[in-house]
Amino acid sequence: MLQKYETLVLMSPELGPETRQELLDTMSGIIDRDGGKVLLVDDWGIRGLAYPVKNVMRGYYTRLEYALPGESVAELERNIRIADGIFKFLTVKLADHYEMEVESDGL
Repeated sequence: MLQKYETLVLMSPELGPETRQELLDTMSGIIDRDGGKVLLVDDWGIRGLAYPVKNVMRGYYTRLEYALPGESVAELERNIRIADGIFKFLTVKLADHYEMEVESDGL
């Protein structure tokens, strides 16, 4: 059963657009591989931080909204923890149950 989650990721402001996209593609690939679906990628851009993280006062924020089986979230978070360039992240469950919409081909 799929559940709906969102993960807010704080990345280093020194990462280039290609590197940020590679990190997001990796996360999306894990979600897809485990039978989930990325619903929204909300790019917030560079923002100031309330306190320094790794001696940096700015960070690049991206919010992912996705549907994924609950047991697969740990694997996604494990990969986020070991990724270079990601300072912090926060995952929140938005709904206990998510129905995938069936795509029709117009027949």
